[in-house]
Amino acid sequence: MNRFLVLTSVLVLVLGCKNQSKEEVDTSDKSVHWSYDGETGPERWSELEGETHCNGNFQSPINLVNYKVSEDLEPIDLHYSEKTILHDVANNGHSIQYDFEEGDFLIHETDTFHLKQFHFHEPAEHLIEGVRYPLEIHLVHQNESKEFVVLSVMAKEGKNSKPFELLESYLPIQKGETKLIQRPFDISQNLPQNKGYFSYNGSLTTPPCSEEVTWIVFKQAIEVSLEQVELLKYLMPINNYREEQPHHGRVIYSTSF
Repeated sequence: MNRFLVLTSVLVLVLGCKNQSKEEVDTSDKSVHWSYDGETGPERWSELEGETHCNGNFQSPINLVNYKVSEDLEPIDLHYSEKTILHDVANNGHSIQYDFEEGDFLIHETDTFHLKQFHFHEPAEHLIEGVRYPLEIHLVHQNESKEFVVLSVMAKEGKNSKPFELLESYLPIQKGETKLIQRPFDISQNLPQNKGYFSYNGSLTTPPCSEEVTWIVFKQAIEVSLEQVELLKYLMPINNYREEQPHHGRVIYSTSF
């Protein structure tokens, strides 16, 4: 009887382990990657990603129109250093992304948000009074509560950009590839001289489309050469941008400068 109970217990454990392994494989097989077109495009993100906010009411990007000029908006409290280390660059299949080591940060409403990474969208995701620029850079900052402040920099075709020369010296980079950089980089060189901006509450523009995001979109665009724009365009997915989302009553504020 004891031997029978032992054998039964072992059999149950073995079958249980097999079932668990099968369930894990099935879950993995059901995972679906998102993209910018077709059946995994933006229109289907809320379906493909399950528990996300991609069909929420306060999504990004938006068209920055009908904004309110606010005298209460102050200059952005930036703490960027030329000594901060740019760690690596990766082609994640959705964009070209540069990752920073800890060092650069900004202060928003007395809270500290550390710069984590920046990446590109071509053409731009946000529209400014209906105008879509050829390139948009997102500088992603995060605090300890996992909330985001994202600085958005528009770029237009013009003169060659020296800071871009360093960034693009590590390109081309194949999809799924990461290249180590480990060099100091002053991200402030990629910001416009005029720091006037628009601000509103929105979301990440890629899945999971989290809505704990404060957007700060600079009014003035920086200039990059046509060749620099074309290189990024060649490496990234075609039109890696999300279409504008409804305002749903949100207020867009603008600095007076």
